Amino acid sequence: MEIARGVGMLEKKAGRLRQILTSHPRLIVAYSGGVDSAFLAWTAHQVLGDRMLAVIADSASLARTHLEDALAFASLHQIPLQVVETRELENPAYVQNDSMRCFHCKDELFTVLERYRVAHGFDAIAYGVNADDEGDFRPGQQAARQHSVLAPLLEAGLGKDEIRELAMQHDLRVWDKPASACLSSRMEYGRAVTPGALSVIERGEDALRALGFRQFRVRHHGDIVRIEIARDELPRALNAEMARQFAALFKGLGFKFVTLDLEGFRSGSMNQLLTAEELLRGRS
Repeated sequence: MEIARGVGMLEKKAGRLRQILTSHPRLIVAYSGGVDSAFLAWTAHQVLGDRMLAVIADSASLARTHLEDALAFASLHQIPLQVVETRELENPAYVQNDSMRCFHCKDELFTVLERYRVAHGFDAIAYGVNADDEGDFRPGQQAARQHSVLAPLLEAGLGKDEIRELAMQHDLRVWDKPASACLSSRMEYGRAVTPGALSVIERGEDALRALGFRQFRVRHHGDIVRIEIARDELPRALNAEMARQFAALFKGLGFKFVTLDLEGFRSGSMNQLLTAEELLRGRS
């Protein structure tokens, strides 16, 4: 009975999502290739066909592997796609990398998308925030509200696990894709975001991927790199041979000290360094 009720509720939410999308016949979806935005773009395409457009923003903060995977997913499902350039690294407020960095990033993104929307005759812009993101430290949501960006997944009441379940039901390969974020999120707050630092992080994460790890982060603390590996993969990292490889790899990238975080991968772990006042500012 409980299972049937849960399935029924999920179907109801999925139907509500389709209804919301139908009410916006010319729609841009802010697309990153992550499971939330990919599922939103796929659903919008199912509902609206060529009256929707997925738009992905390319900049130095987007890893090439993530861009390539996002393009491949859209191509596989014939989702109309446009790549636009954003210039958040030209904004000193973004580069200084305080607790509101994500606000400045999304403000740039939605400014670019709004210009594109007006120029090409679209009615609205939507993005992939979901019900589980509410109350979390996500300054980018402030930018979305200021730009009147739609949040269909949130409006339909869909959380992260439900979105993954629906993606799996529709055989979308992103259903179990590890969560990710822009490369700038790997920088400790207060350390300037530069193209060089982002390149080092990207090369480090590409190397970890080549070593066979699936869920990880390379956290940049100046001379120190802090490597986070998912807890179920951590035992493989905790041996002398892997330590030797990590040391050679990351010292080769310019770090003086190489550390492995024994707590494992945690999304948003840099936020643990923020004060209560900064956290509240990011939720207002």
